[in-house]
Amino acid sequence: MSTAPVVAAVDGSKDSLRALDWALEAARRRTAPLRVAHAWQYAAWAQPDVLVAGPPGPDDDPVLDRVRVHLAGRTKGLEVEYTAPVGAPVVVLPELSSTAQLLVLGSRGRGGFAGLLLGSNSLAAARDAECPVVVVPRPGRDGGTSHAFRAAGEHGELPDGPGPRVVVGLHVDSPDEVALAFAFTEAALLGARLRVIAAYPWPVTSLAAPGEPIPPTFDQSAVEHETRTLAEGFLAPHRKAYPDVRCDIAPLPGDAAGHLVAASGDAVLIVVGRHRRRLLAPARMMGSVTQAVLLHAASPIAVVPPAPPEE
Repeated sequence: MSTAPVVAAVDGSKDSLRALDWALEAARRRTAPLRVAHAWQYAAWAQPDVLVAGPPGPDDDPVLDRVRVHLAGRTKGLEVEYTAPVGAPVVVLPELSSTAQLLVLGSRGRGGFAGLLLGSNSLAAARDAECPVVVVPRPGRDGGTSHAFRAAGEHGELPDGPGPRVVVGLHVDSPDEVALAFAFTEAALLGARLRVIAAYPWPVTSLAAPGEPIPPTFDQSAVEHETRTLAEGFLAPHRKAYPDVRCDIAPLPGDAAGHLVAASGDAVLIVVGRHRRRLLAPARMMGSVTQAVLLHAASPIAVVPPAPPEE
């Protein structure tokens, strides 16, 4: 059985070439083919030459020609395929994901406004793709150096150790086993440590009706201990599957997005689930934590879709 490819979406921008570099190494780590895709979305009626001859194929696409130059001498031993599907990227990229093990793209493309932190194509791919999506941000995001995210993450520092670090978020009330498995796999492939951030709401607010006794105050150390205990239970099978991955748990009070973004400053990858599945959700969605991480994290972000529903 052939190995599913790592797909890199390119449009000729510097952002997409940075994502291509990340995809190249990801394909090499997985011993998987690299498929480079440039979506053509130009209206034939606006371009007479396209109307007559049709859009260029992968062998005469100027964007893919630039990619070939960019990759020259760097793909030895790696199977590389080029494709130029016709259609809007917001449609084409999710279609490409159906046969891929990973879809990689930059946070911004050629279009849109200069001040945007996340392009519409990246957002659509992260929301709709059938495989995990890695969004590679452009350099210069402050991530954990901003005041708000630094404040959110200041309680969660773990002892630093040598080597790279992958960070994954864990919601102990509804753990995302697919995202956890992906994070352990990536940490193993990268030879990285894994930090699991398990945020819990704090302070806990309790309301009492007039005349009712005031509820007992919550002990934060007890809440933290319970969060850690639950996290350890969810991680046990993954630790067993990946005994060589060093895994640290950080039970942290407050906003999960703030802690994940704060941790991105010195991480090689942030892993988040796309959204907790809801029975009555009308369409694919992304949670607020995932969106905040996509917008602000300084490191590449992997958005992992939920497991398909059982028949």
